[in-house]
Amino acid sequence: MIAYYYDQLHTWGKEDDFFMELLQLTKAKKIADLGCGTGRVTIELAKAGYEVTGIDPNEEAVLRAQNKAHAESVSWIVGDSQDLTVNSYDAVIMTANVAQVFISEESWNRVLQDVFKALKPGGYFIFDARNPQAKVWEEWQKDETVDELQDVHTGDPLLYWDEYEGLDRNVFTFYEKIKNVNTDITYEAKVQLIFRSFEEISSSLKEAGFSTVDAYEDFKLQPATNQAKSYVFHCIK
Repeated sequence: MIAYYYDQLHTWGKEDDFFMELLQLTKAKKIADLGCGTGRVTIELAKAGYEVTGIDPNEEAVLRAQNKAHAESVSWIVGDSQDLTVNSYDAVIMTANVAQVFISEESWNRVLQDVFKALKPGGYFIFDARNPQAKVWEEWQKDETVDELQDVHTGDPLLYWDEYEGLDRNVFTFYEKIKNVNTDITYEAKVQLIFRSFEEISSSLKEAGFSTVDAYEDFKLQPATNQAKSYVFHCIK
């Protein structure tokens, strides 16, 4: 449900520019965008000349992506990391903190194993994750913003806001709410994000087989420190 309004809330930003910059440096040609959502980055990669596969388990998000301009040059898959083709990609990326949706260790390790198998030798795995030491959830919980959106099907005015359940150990739970102003009907989607430490992520990557694990700080080409708000991991098979 939320997928159809994602693009109204999230536009291109410096994070997306940074992923494009990193991929240029890798000289990759064939890329898988895992957790591609509505295809914001995926389609830009295709426009830049990469051979791109976009994969997401949210069928509505993939359908939204397929209806965009230039989407015909992308291979779209409704699925997850298990649908990656073995030994096929120069790079696999996960943008927009997709890495934080795998809240169980089993699901996270399975993703790492699938990505490792899918990459060609020397291939790159690039993704971002928030630094738990920055405690960004404290800022989220202060945010009472209500965004005004529009129903993509009917044109009805909508209101969007978040309600927060809070942090339990290292998992933060909140609810995305959308209210149709004309019908007074409210829909919600539950979201859970895990905050793993830099050390935990690095260790899991090495256990999965990645020989080189580097990280950048806050979408800049500088080594990550514990002062970072976000890490961008850059790993090599």
